[in-house]
Amino acid sequence: MLSDILDGKCFKLVCGAGNEDAAEVEKLVKVYYEAGCRFFDLSAKPEIVDAAKRALNGQEAFICVSVGIKGDPHVNKARIDYEKCVGCGKCDEICPQGAIKYHKVKTVRCIGCGKCAKVCSKGAVSYVSQEVDLREVLPPLIEKGIDCIELHAMNDNQAETMEKWAYINEVFDGMLSICTARGKLSDEKMISQIKEMIALRKPMTAIVQADGFPMSGGEDDYKTTLQAVATAELVQNEKLPVYIMLSGGTNSKTAELAHLCGINYHGIAVGTFARKIVKKYIEREDFLTNERVFTEAVEAAKSLVKCV
Repeated sequence: MLSDILDGKCFKLVCGAGNEDAAEVEKLVKVYYEAGCRFFDLSAKPEIVDAAKRALNGQEAFICVSVGIKGDPHVNKARIDYEKCVGCGKCDEICPQGAIKYHKVKTVRCIGCGKCAKVCSKGAVSYVSQEVDLREVLPPLIEKGIDCIELHAMNDNQAETMEKWAYINEVFDGMLSICTARGKLSDEKMISQIKEMIALRKPMTAIVQADGFPMSGGEDDYKTTLQAVATAELVQNEKLPVYIMLSGGTNSKTAELAHLCGINYHGIAVGTFARKIVKKYIEREDFLTNERVFTEAVEAAKSLVKCV
């Protein structure tokens, strides 16, 4: 059961709620499974779940699918206004997913991280929310066999959040996860929202994923992961009957900083940094056939997984 690994200290690989590149997801799951990861966070798409299951090839692991509400950055996709774009190439260079090539966005690879908009001096980049109807999306995924559903609740529309959360509770009896951050919520509102959501759950059947600074884990230092630890501390202080997972800016320093700050977490979810350290390997055409390349990728992944 998923609760068994959460009762220890588990590592969760975040492939990206917006990452709809099945080939990349299959490679990521395969290499991180070999590195010791047993918990995988995926885009809520049947083809992505299928890709992960191919990589696992029947081996025991746990799959979580992530869904969001309007305004959640994880379900945003970049768009380029070509009347404003001057072709400087800065967006191509900054994209951690390689989703922008020659100033065109490959939507399936875009994770909505916002880096391209920040470097565009012409204001040519905007974002479109790809919100989905959970009543269409979730039933086929549940039928395929998943272990957890995560709702990204990162805006202040409490009515929408609770409507979707109630539906998820109605159709799924497994572990649920609340991914929350303080970006659009005050500390008080964030905790209030969590309490209202877990009131619908039995004790210890929900994960609170404390997303310090969503999709910011490109660097491997203490400052990058500081907000994840600080957000987790707010949740821990409330002594709620939930599992606590750190996320958002997480890297190899997260566990160390959490221990120094007295955070009794149950897991660490790593996305951007986890993908970054194996990127040069999985982009190779011979990744799955070249034993040396695959082994090097696994060793790089192990160096991160063991830090939890």
